[in-house]
Amino acid sequence: MTMTIQKTTDKQKVSGVILIDKPQGMTSQQVVSKVKYLFKSPIHDSKKAGHTGTLDPMATGLLPICMGEATKFSHYQLDADKSYQATILLGSQTDTGDTDGQIVAQAAIPIFDEALLKDVAQQFLGAQQQIPPMYSALKKNGKKLYEYARAGIEVDRPPRDIVIKAIELKAIDSEQVQLTVTCTKGTYVRVLAEDIAKTLGTLGHLTALRRTQVGNFSIDDSIALSALEDKELDSRHSQLLPVDACIDIDAELVLTEEQCARVYMGQRLNVSDSLIGKLRDYVASNAAHQISHASEAETNIAGSDIGTGDSMDISQPLKHELAVDIRLLNEQGAFLGLGAVSLNGRLQPKKLIQR
Repeated sequence: MTMTIQKTTDKQKVSGVILIDKPQGMTSQQVVSKVKYLFKSPIHDSKKAGHTGTLDPMATGLLPICMGEATKFSHYQLDADKSYQATILLGSQTDTGDTDGQIVAQAAIPIFDEALLKDVAQQFLGAQQQIPPMYSALKKNGKKLYEYARAGIEVDRPPRDIVIKAIELKAIDSEQVQLTVTCTKGTYVRVLAEDIAKTLGTLGHLTALRRTQVGNFSIDDSIALSALEDKELDSRHSQLLPVDACIDIDAELVLTEEQCARVYMGQRLNVSDSLIGKLRDYVASNAAHQISHASEAETNIAGSDIGTGDSMDISQPLKHELAVDIRLLNEQGAFLGLGAVSLNGRLQPKKLIQR
């Protein structure tokens, strides 16, 4: 007797970016798990997913979640600027910097007005250093800082460079201040709130925190987790942005069918003939930007004993050899992934999506 074994078809991988309005009380990872579950079906594989930057459980707001092939480009949003709106309660400090912690100190609240708040806000504008809080997921010797904190142990944390790009303080009442801020990655709004309270001559902690912007993504374009759950599966899929939604790169290069086959085999291409006009200008300006940053770093090296006569002019060859990330498309206009191209015409496939 001959047995026939039917080959099961592969599930369709769910790929794209979905903007979730995270509810209070859930961890970012819990939201990711819920989204994966909501996109799961007998014909859909939604196992691969991740967020682009943690929000505290007490926080709400924008949480971009990358699924499937989109996870390859999530780092572009990890590095993106972020905007928040927060409420600072003055007069008391907690061990966590927010309402999830225990009050550890109290202080009188001075009288303040809009003029004082505007002056204080200006003091925090621009580049500065910030010491991360003990209640954070940063690691020290392989152990998360909050694990040390819960054990009553405080460890040294090196300050981190941050930039406050926009900040506004408004009085809610005699005890509360609304903070609106746009900042670079790695900024802890809890610490910023504590520092603002100290500058006002008191103590403070966050009672509310809402993320409103991540890079070019806005909270206005997000969907609540409960609303996503209420939708049918097809409608959930309609909420997905393209796999390249996280990529903030406009420059693109169209590849022929033969070139597409070669890059998918990991081969380098010579695309000198296509490197013209705006594309060449884009690569040249970004290569020059890289050189500028490298030169600044070199001049800051302490103890350098290279004299003027020993220096070499390597800017020109570097400019033509430095690779710049660009989008790769096929002749039908479909996104293939990212490649790194240099002014000498060499294209190296970098991150390609599966099709």
